[in-house]
Amino acid sequence: MSTQSVPSILFTHRSPQHGFRLLELPPDLAELLASDNPPTLELKSLTQSSATAPTTTPTPEYVNLCTPTKTYSIRQVQSSNSLHILTPSTGGAVRKHDLSVVGEAEEQEDVDMDRNLNVEGTVTSIAKCGSTLELHTPSEGFSATEFLSAVVKVYGEGAEIDDAGKWEGDVDMQSDENGNTAWILDGLFADIPVSKAQCERGWEEMCGFVLPPRAGEALASAVSSYCWHPSAAKKLEVWKRIAEGSVLQGIDLGKQFLVRDLWKSVLDDDGNEPFPMPLFKAVVGRIRGSGDGVIGDLKWASIDKDGCVRWVGETYLEATAPGASSAISEGELLDAWRDQLPESWRDNVSLSILPETCYMHPEPKSICFATEADRQKVKKNLPTDTSAATAAKKTRNWHELFKNQKRQKR
Repeated sequence: MSTQSVPSILFTHRSPQHGFRLLELPPDLAELLASDNPPTLELKSLTQSSATAPTTTPTPEYVNLCTPTKTYSIRQVQSSNSLHILTPSTGGAVRKHDLSVVGEAEEQEDVDMDRNLNVEGTVTSIAKCGSTLELHTPSEGFSATEFLSAVVKVYGEGAEIDDAGKWEGDVDMQSDENGNTAWILDGLFADIPVSKAQCERGWEEMCGFVLPPRAGEALASAVSSYCWHPSAAKKLEVWKRIAEGSVLQGIDLGKQFLVRDLWKSVLDDDGNEPFPMPLFKAVVGRIRGSGDGVIGDLKWASIDKDGCVRWVGETYLEATAPGASSAISEGELLDAWRDQLPESWRDNVSLSILPETCYMHPEPKSICFATEADRQKVKKNLPTDTSAATAAKKTRNWHELFKNQKRQKR
């Protein structure tokens, strides 16, 4: 060949090989890491405590890579072409008499190695990778709600707190040197396999709140012992108090108000608290407008009317018709929904403003709440109990039967 006159660059192989794994970064993450202030990355996996499956079921093993705001799933991609990781070798690291030329004809074995071999230009394979790791973000994204719901206790379903009036603010509670209980949420989010920003968003959406240990009380082994989220009926109860109290105290929920004033409006006539103040703040934090502060530091707020109307309708449906067996008529839903709102907001009620994934139609004119399991079936294009699969069992049309069977097998 014409290139045989060019000095050779030896390719050598080190044994044993190193255990390298190659990770392919998407352009947005590569750009972020190359910025002046790169974020800290976390590898988070699903622990048994944060698994949605029963403890007797093995927890699926996977790892997610998380930035402070985004989550990527890590998946292994096999390749038919192996990748070699090379390192340059210096002349002192490789001795000519230790080299063996592979693939040369037998008559060339006695040729002087000094004549053709460039020992100083040797490269060495230190690892061989038959697969790579790829970062992937599914089209539906990641949600922390399902993981949080699995480990956080439900307030309002037989798990009430005794002496709720003693839980006001952070009085007589264990807190850090700054007087807050953020350490509890930090510990909770550490075991959730999504980014911290997504955990905070899910925590706010589910109206999560913290009741930390009282002063002098021994700390529980799990921070989730102090974390709660209200049932749909309890959220609706808190909202009714807010709506009624705002009218009695002349508070315009659509304009900025002091959260402390609104809290006083929901108290009983004798000043007793109907529910813990952290729960009240969690509900206000869920329906407030943007830019009104952060979790745990809510002094001023204003209610986002459109978002609140939608949330009240969804919450009422979940509390009243949680499944197909308890479905109600659309007219009943709309009438009861309006009754939950201030007078000036009732014209905003419409079935079209509800997220389509939050409800199902067991019958043409009936409606019920879609559970998380039902929503996952919709994402996977699987039929729910009240959808076409059930109807197909009753039909005598053979091609309808086969059509639904194919849909289930996807």
